[in-house]
Amino acid sequence: MGYQIVGNSLYSEVGVILPTYGEAENIGNLIEDIEKLKIDTSILVIDDSSPDGTADIVLEKQKKYPNVMLYSRPMKAGLGTAITDGFKFFLAAEKSPKYVLTMDADYSHDPKDIPKLLTTIKDCECAIVVASTYSKGGQIAYWPMTRKIVSKLANIIARTALGLKLKDCTAGFRCYSTAFLKETIVNLHSHTYEIQIETIRQAKIRNFEVKEVPVLFVNRKQGKSKLTWTEMKSFLSYTIKTVLKR
Repeated sequence: MGYQIVGNSLYSEVGVILPTYGEAENIGNLIEDIEKLKIDTSILVIDDSSPDGTADIVLEKQKKYPNVMLYSRPMKAGLGTAITDGFKFFLAAEKSPKYVLTMDADYSHDPKDIPKLLTTIKDCECAIVVASTYSKGGQIAYWPMTRKIVSKLANIIARTALGLKLKDCTAGFRCYSTAFLKETIVNLHSHTYEIQIETIRQAKIRNFEVKEVPVLFVNRKQGKSKLTWTEMKSFLSYTIKTVLKR
């Protein structure tokens, strides 16, 4: 069985993409917290057939919030494809949102920071605004030292590969302009976490501006991390290939 979309693509100023796998403990509360912001949003949950009932919780939230949609995929297919599927969904809408926001569904990204990202992208008219933990004022809470080291190294590699001055190239909490996505969607081919640097690379190639805003990143409190060594190797492979192409 292929993918299935439940819900209507209502026009909103902001499309929110929430990739999920095994987020039953978090997704309901996260949807509620985004709705409390009173921002004109359409929320698209892209679920890879979670075995814990994540999709059922989203369907329940649809009864309360008509702007919530569920995109069910038949298997775990990677963060990169989830995000690009979300981009394509919003771009194919009869009237696309002006901005598309991506964030983790595990509360490591605070939904209260969404207005900060939106204000910045509207003010600067840039392609991408990254919620950065490494720019001045950003922080990471409750990460073990090994993960901090891996994250720092990944950013050094990514910055070298892209030749950028950005402090945080790998953060997944972002806001994109739809104008940028329309121009680049055919060039996005990532399957896993390398989608984060692939989008920034495409912005650089096309001379689009990328901005950062400082945020607090908090390690997930419930559930398990979905980052695997296979995905980390895929990320490193992409960055090395990018360096060799320069």
